[in-house]
Amino acid sequence: MKTELAAGVSNTGRGRLRSQLLQLVATASSLAALVAVLDPDRIASAMGIFLVGVNGYSQFYAIYVGVRLATAMLALLAARQGDQPILGDLTALFLLAQPAGRLVAAFAIGLPKGVLLAVCAVELVAGMSLLALRPRGKFLSP
Repeated sequence: MKTELAAGVSNTGRGRLRSQLLQLVATASSLAALVAVLDPDRIASAMGIFLVGVNGYSQFYAIYVGVRLATAMLALLAARQGDQPILGDLTALFLLAQPAGRLVAAFAIGLPKGVLLAVCAVELVAGMSLLALRPRGKFLSP
């Protein structure tokens, strides 16, 4: 009984931290999408992308606006649904997919540089932190 109570307190604290991190991810992803909408050429340039034609801009908006907004909405939903850890896990996977893709690229052409390396580090830390803060005893639970 005492162990269950201690685990419940521990999970409550972890849940609160995870919820706060999810809210931070939602805010950061929303702001990133907004900045991309307001100045796509500057953001693309900072990321090392040269936008050409309708398809180039369409692809940029799909990734830097659409996927970022989807990540933000998923993180916001996960922050409000604390009893469903799978939503936070999916948010973590969205975040970790980007550094994973960059790791694949690193073998072919090298690690990213400058701002993109910092973005990659933040994505990695946030994604791993979300997984580390997962409620104990809820492995593979909905």
